[in-house]
Amino acid sequence: MTLSEYDVLAETLADIGERGDISLRCMEHEPEVWETRMQVTCECLSKGGVLDNLERRHLEDELGETVYVRFPVQARSVLTVAHTLMDRGLFEEDELRAKMREVRERMSEV
Repeated sequence: MTLSEYDVLAETLADIGERGDISLRCMEHEPEVWETRMQVTCECLSKGGVLDNLERRHLEDELGETVYVRFPVQARSVLTVAHTLMDRGLFEEDELRAKMREVRERMSEV
């Protein structure tokens, strides 16, 4: 898998916005609903043997400071999980792109 195969993830930077705070202060906030749900999803993936939590945290560190360094810290879990699941062949970029389009359309109706 080439880095261009992760374009669907890199394109979300326009939606999210670049990381502004490079200190750890950016971690001191009340988690948003999506962050809590993401952590629950990660726990389920770990329990199910799909993506171990410790492995995911190491990948977050590695990918977060290289590939996804411009993204806010809070977004890196999502990016890392998607990146890793794509690596493992659980879904393709076009499938993720279609699902993201579907969710965006649904959210714009709200």
